[in-house]
Amino acid sequence: MKKSFVIITMTSLLLVSCVSKKKYVELQSEYDTTKVTLTKTQVEKEELENKYGAIQARVTEYNSKINSLKDINDQLIVSNDQKLDRTSNGAVISNDVKKQMAATLKNVNQAELAKARTLEDSMNLAVSYNLKRNLDRDVIENSDNDDISIDINETVVMISISDKLLFKSGSYKVNKEASALLKRIADVVNSEPAIEVMVEGHTDDQTIKPGAYVKDNWELSVERATAIIRELQDSYQVDPSKLIAAGRSSYMPLVANDSKENRSINRRTRIIILPNLDKFLALMASKE
Repeated sequence: MKKSFVIITMTSLLLVSCVSKKKYVELQSEYDTTKVTLTKTQVEKEELENKYGAIQARVTEYNSKINSLKDINDQLIVSNDQKLDRTSNGAVISNDVKKQMAATLKNVNQAELAKARTLEDSMNLAVSYNLKRNLDRDVIENSDNDDISIDINETVVMISISDKLLFKSGSYKVNKEASALLKRIADVVNSEPAIEVMVEGHTDDQTIKPGAYVKDNWELSVERATAIIRELQDSYQVDPSKLIAAGRSSYMPLVANDSKENRSINRRTRIIILPNLDKFLALMASKE
């Protein structure tokens, strides 16, 4: 009986030992399989990361190309807006400037605009319009309309001032009463770099009396124009490089010198505002 128990016990131990070894082999196999799978997964992960990195690099490259193309497109738009055209005197003008001119020319007298045949004509009209608008407000509204007139003739702004506002009879000394008027004109001239100013002296046809300040109407007209120029320069700081003095004597009358009233009309000083296209273009370019 005892012997049988021992045999049964040993058999049981052997069976247990055999089952454990088999389980161990299975677990080892599963471990090895899992290890291989993990290794494979890690390799696949690295491959996917490499592919993702390559894709990301291509996306970055494409975005860079898109941004570059956008920059080129923006530059082309700007370049188109700044495309230069040439006036008849050789000056150049960009589309930006032309757009600004077009906005101004909408307000210009359309009959005058219809006479413009060249780009230069249109530019002169635009400058003249702005000057006349400012002068109308700053000069005419503060002066006697019978003694001052402002006109545009062939795109040039002309301010005609009766001599009784500026000088005593036969004299070229500027009246103190003219200071306010000349200051307003100077303010407008100083505010617009794109112009030059010519001051013309005009007389009637009456002979200068002996002993007067000057010997004839030529000298009187020149001296009066020069006196206004000096006043604009010295008292109101108008750039002298923008100023021109001219004497016309009695040879450009507005009306016939056949009456006291008509001679009074012909005695005048004319301030002519001349648009300077080079300065105008430089001014407009600085605003873009």
